[in-house]
Amino acid sequence: MQTILGSGGAIGIELAKALTQWTTDIRLVSRNPKKVNETDSLFPANLTNREEIFKAVEGSSVCYVTVGFEYSTKVWQETWPSFMQNVVDACIQHQAKLVFFDNIYAIGGDNVKHITESSPVSPTSKKGVVQAKVDQIILDGIKTGKLQAIIARSPDFFGPKKDASMLMIMTYDNLIKGKKSQWFCSADKVHSMGYTPDLALGTAMLGNSADGWNQIWNLPVDSELLTGRQWADLFVSEMGGPKGIQVLPGWMVGVIGWFVPIMKELSEMTYQFDRDYFFDSSKFNKAFNFKPTSNREAVRKTIEVLKKG
Repeated sequence: MQTILGSGGAIGIELAKALTQWTTDIRLVSRNPKKVNETDSLFPANLTNREEIFKAVEGSSVCYVTVGFEYSTKVWQETWPSFMQNVVDACIQHQAKLVFFDNIYAIGGDNVKHITESSPVSPTSKKGVVQAKVDQIILDGIKTGKLQAIIARSPDFFGPKKDASMLMIMTYDNLIKGKKSQWFCSADKVHSMGYTPDLALGTAMLGNSADGWNQIWNLPVDSELLTGRQWADLFVSEMGGPKGIQVLPGWMVGVIGWFVPIMKELSEMTYQFDRDYFFDSSKFNKAFNFKPTSNREAVRKTIEVLKKG
C-alpha cells in the first residue's frame, strides 16, 4: 500500500492520479479524504495527533507527505517539527519508506539565484528556519540507518487546482476579473514555477524508484527562464485580459500586511521576488530521462481544465 498524508491539496490530488501507474492500492489520509481514483481507500485522521499518524502509516510500503498546514509562521513553528518527527517515528516503526514533498524555504538570500540539491541550507525567514528543522529531522532519521527517505523539493507551483498557487491568484484570478496581473517586488526577475502534474509525477517516480532513496531531489520543472512579466504575458496570450503587470514593491507588501494577514505572512518571503529565483531540476531530468512540460503548454493545459469547470 502507498499512503498519502495530506491527500486533499493540489499536490496530493495529482499524486493520487500519478500513483496509479504503479499501484491501485492507495490510501488517502486527511481530515475528510475524498476519492481521486475509484480504488482509493480513505482514512480520516487528524495529522497533528501522533497516535492517528501511526495508525495512518501502518501497513504502508511508501508514505508520501503532501500536507499543507495553514500558511502562518506561528502555526508552522508549533506544528511542522512535531508532525514530521511523528511521521519519521511511524515510518521507522512500520518499516515504511518516506517521501517528503518539500518547498525550498530553507534556502535563502542569493542562494535562490540557482537552486540545486547541493545549495546550502541558509534560511533568511522564520518559515525557512522551520523548514530547515523539518528537513533535518528526516536527514537524522536517514543517518540512523533505520529510515529510507527522500526529500523532494519544489519551487512555487501552479496547476488546475489554483487555490494554493500565488501565480494563479495574482495572474489568472485578476485576468478573469478584467484586471492586470500582479507581482511582487520586480516583474523583471526570473522566477521558476513548477506545474503540479509534473511535480506529482516526479514525486511518484521517486517513491517507486529503486535507487533514488536517501537523497534530496529537485522535482522536474521546465528549464525555460521566465520573469514575472513574461509569466503574465503567457497567461494573457492564452486567455486574454489586460496586458501589463502591476508590481507591488517589497515595502508595500509589509504595509498591506498590517491589514491583510496573508500579506503579513508573505512579507518575509520577498527575497524570492527581488532577485532571480532559478530552480534547477537537471539532476532529476537526467536520472529519469524526463522532459518537463513546457511553461506555455502547462499554462494552456491549466486554463483548458479551468474552462471546463
